[in-house]
Amino acid sequence: MSGEDAPAQQQNAVDQKQETKPAEEPKTESPKTESAPAAAADAAATPAATTEKVPEEEAFTYRALVLTGYGGYDKVKLHVKKGKPTLKAGEVLVRVKACGLNFADLMARQGLYDRLPSPPVTPGMECSGVVEAVGEEVTDRKVGDKVMVLNRFGLWQEVAVVPATHTFLIPEGMSFEEAAALPVNYVTAYMMLFDFGNLRPNQSVLVHSAAGGVGIAATQLCQTVKDVTVFGTASASKHETISQGGVTHAIDYRTKDYVEEVRKISPKGLDIILDPLGGSDTHKAYNLLKPMGKLITYGTANMLAGQKKNLLAVAKNWYHQFSIHTLSLIQGNKSVCGFHLGYLDGETELIAQAMNTILDLYKQGKVKPRIDSTWHLEQVGDAMRKMQERNNIGKMILTTEPMPEEEKKEEPKKEDKKEEKKKDDKKKDDKKKDDAKKEEKKDDKKKEEPKKEEKKEEEKKEEVKKEEK
Repeated sequence: MSGEDAPAQQQNAVDQKQETKPAEEPKTESPKTESAPAAAADAAATPAATTEKVPEEEAFTYRALVLTGYGGYDKVKLHVKKGKPTLKAGEVLVRVKACGLNFADLMARQGLYDRLPSPPVTPGMECSGVVEAVGEEVTDRKVGDKVMVLNRFGLWQEVAVVPATHTFLIPEGMSFEEAAALPVNYVTAYMMLFDFGNLRPNQSVLVHSAAGGVGIAATQLCQTVKDVTVFGTASASKHETISQGGVTHAIDYRTKDYVEEVRKISPKGLDIILDPLGGSDTHKAYNLLKPMGKLITYGTANMLAGQKKNLLAVAKNWYHQFSIHTLSLIQGNKSVCGFHLGYLDGETELIAQAMNTILDLYKQGKVKPRIDSTWHLEQVGDAMRKMQERNNIGKMILTTEPMPEEEKKEEPKKEDKKEEKKKDDKKKDDKKKDDAKKEEKKDDKKKEEPKKEEKKEEEKKEEVKKEEK
């Protein structure tokens, strides 16, 4: 739920470069009809600096998602940026193909993630793509390399400039979608389980949100160690999937107390607990540990309630914030660890070691990202909603591939349906009015018929009287 930091100064410099140097629109040249000598003479008379051709750097445009302010799903908007980003020494320019959506991005949208600079800013901590240019001093990357990228922010766009050390070569056979799904979730799960947790055979692990990106990554990594028992919390509809994926005991946290369920199966408690929830759930996790057990807390998902920042949820989470005296740790023979990938500034070697191990496991077929769904950049709001409502199983991916025109046309269909409904309602009302008028006419006719009959009777009487005379 976090991403590795890139130096903020580098990213901000690129953004400032783009904002303070707007590009001119390409100028169209009129067809040349003059003779070759005359054209040559004119060219000689015109200084080179005044040529009408716009530099490639200024004519360059690319689409980017921008967080314009804190709030609901509509705060992330698709913009078109102008000007080709410049490369500094040690950097590469990546043409982005796919981006990963993380829970931290949802928190960042509400202003609850402090590793993202203030809006306006482009979010995105992981992506995959192709290297289009390399800066000076870059020796291990070349144009055309397929890479995955891990960065603090700035990757939800069609091109991204990042330090070469933040890129990793994509193995043969791995898709761009899988590559975008791997860095944040798998590095987070790996470092928690093995660097902090020291996971060993015959141990037990509790994985919250077992159907999410980190949850699935952690479950797969647990299976690389012999006889590890995995307890996983998820809604009942996801139990079959996570059980097939390696969860030994699936628990429906919505209808059951997961603490009681764990105690029924493992009365002594658990060896490792991964806690992304925070608040009162961290207290529960600590009390569930066996002697020599490890609690690794890596998030505060309980703060997220609704589209916008919920102050009550935030206050409640802080009120129940877990704290413990060192003496209690000593007496309990337990450990508490905190993990945040976004704060591992400059630890490129540590990250690279974890990533290389994960890629080796991928090549061996022991781990494989599960893609829940892929969304176009234009659909980021819908993708965020699905994740926030906990309706995904696996990774949510954003693709930079332009949305087909047919799908774009479908977007305003909701409005069209409303208009159509209004028209239909109007037609129905008009029909009702017409029917009412027809009924009135029928009634008038019915009323007129007795009068006509009376008239006929009177006429008959008159005729009879005349005959009698």
